[in-house]
Parts: sequence; structure tokens; C-alpha cells
Amino acid sequence: MPELPEVETTVRGLRRYVVGSTITDCWTDYGSSFHKGKENIKNAAYFDVFASLVRVAKIIGVDRRAKNIFIHLSNNYTLLIHMKMTGHLLYGTYAFDAAKKKDPWTPTEDGPLKDPFNRHIHLVFTLSKGGATTHLALSDMRKFAKVTLIPTEDLEASLHTAHLGPEPLLPSFTLKKFIERLSRRPHTPIKSALMDQGLIAGIGNIYSDEMLWRAHVHPESVFAKIPKKNVELMYTAMKETLKKGIDFGGDSMSDYRNLDGERGEFQEHHQAYRRTGTTCLKRGCKGAIKRKVIRGRSGHFCDTHQVLYR
Repeated sequence: MPELPEVETTVRGLRRYVVGSTITDCWTDYGSSFHKGKENIKNAAYFDVFASLVRVAKIIGVDRRAKNIFIHLSNNYTLLIHMKMTGHLLYGTYAFDAAKKKDPWTPTEDGPLKDPFNRHIHLVFTLSKGGATTHLALSDMRKFAKVTLIPTEDLEASLHTAHLGPEPLLPSFTLKKFIERLSRRPHTPIKSALMDQGLIAGIGNIYSDEMLWRAHVHPESVFAKIPKKNVELMYTAMKETLKKGIDFGGDSMSDYRNLDGERGEFQEHHQAYRRTGTTCLKRGCKGAIKRKVIRGRSGHFCDTHQVLYR
């Protein structure tokens, strides 16, 4: 699932490409009876309302909250997109062939958009700016993504965002605040606590593994038992690891691609995540990277320098 760095990379790309564009049309093949009655584009009845509101609206800004993308429109609505497991947004020009039952949208130029990971198009916005027509497409192989429309004034109080914890990269998220948030789950495995979106927003499987490796803390440790010096290391590692993820354009170990359809590079710098069985890269450490399922999620850690506190 795209985490904070991947979503932030996407948001920065959207600001560069689509702000100032007008949505002239939208298309989807998401329709499902399972989503009947929900305010989600996967509900065919809702999509009719959704489409009528976004057409001719101008994109005036783009923001991020946790793993959610907010595309603000000129009609005082905000388009909320959560990419979930395999979703990612793409920008370019596409041709539509209604005769193709599968994969009817084809990029008009050769390049990264033709990467097989970018060809699972299930939602397309047609955009107009300066007389040019372009497209914003959502590739979503497993069709788990969430897309809905919310009055902008209700955004922070909506059921999609009201439960979220603070943003870890804001200057206001101090060490004191970090301690206060994790203290709410003192006996929860620290990896699970870090991934709890109600405690801290945006951290997922990849970055929690990398943070804990850097902080010398075993993922099954509980916050109540972690020494203060390691808590401080976790806080610093959180800030530095998330920023590094953004600097490298996100992690494309799996499906994620940026708006141009290109891979990020953070996967080239993993210290723990999906390095099972390899020698630990910490200088002087003779341990190896292990994998263990922790509350339903895979944890990757060094069996030597990451200490278990509980």
C-alpha cells in the first residue's frame, strides 16, 4: 500500500501537472453491487452524482492527509482518493477504444505509462488547460481504491479523516507529541502502534520496518518498556526515513508508480524490509534479517542489534 512518501510524491506531481485544469469528463468501470448505497465511485448510482459534480469544475489545489489525496475543486467540493493496496495515479494523454472490454485506455505515446503495472485503468478524468486535453487516470489492479467527493468545508470532520492522528513530518509533531501518542498504546507491539493511523498518520509496513531497524528496536517491543534513548532514536528515524522516502520518489518494490508512470527508488535503499535471510547492513553487526508476522502484518528486522523490550 502506498504510504506517506508515495502519497506525498503523488501530491507534488499533481500540483505540478493538474492545478488550473478543468475536468471536462470522467469515466469508470468500477461499478459493483457490493458498494450499493455507499458514497464511493464503485457504487454505480453514486457515480452519476459524482460525475455531474466534477464535470466543468476547476482544480484549484491539491493536499495530503495521511494516505489520502485531496484534490480541491472550484465548486467547493474536494475529491478524496485513497490508493489502497495497488492504486496509483497517472498523468498523460490516452486514447479510448470502446471495443476493448479489457484495458480500453491506451497511452498515446511510448514511455513509462505503458509499464504493465500502469495498465489497470479503472477511473479516468479528462482535463482541459490552455486548449490542451490531457488525462488523469487511476491504475488499480486489485480495484481496492477509494474515491469519493466531500464538501470541502466538511473535509476534516468527515468519517474518512476525523479519526486520523497527527502528521509526523509537521514541525508541530515534536518528540513530546510522539511520546504522548504512542503512550496511548503502551502494550501494543511497537510496529503495530506506529502503523495505527489513529495514533500517527501515514506510516505503514515498509517505513515502520525501516524506522525500527535504525532505532535498534525489535518490532514486537512494547512502548512502555522501550528506553528513552531508543524512543528518541525512533522519533529521529521516523522523520529521517519518511523524508528519505520522499527524496527518492517513493517505494516501488510493489505496484507504486509516480504520475509519469515511473518507479520510485526507495526500494534500492532498504535496510530491513523484504531483505529476509540477508546479512544485516549495520556496520559491525553480524545478525541477519528475519521475517515474522506481527498482528497480521509482516515485520522485517535484524535478529541481533534490534533489541526486544517487553
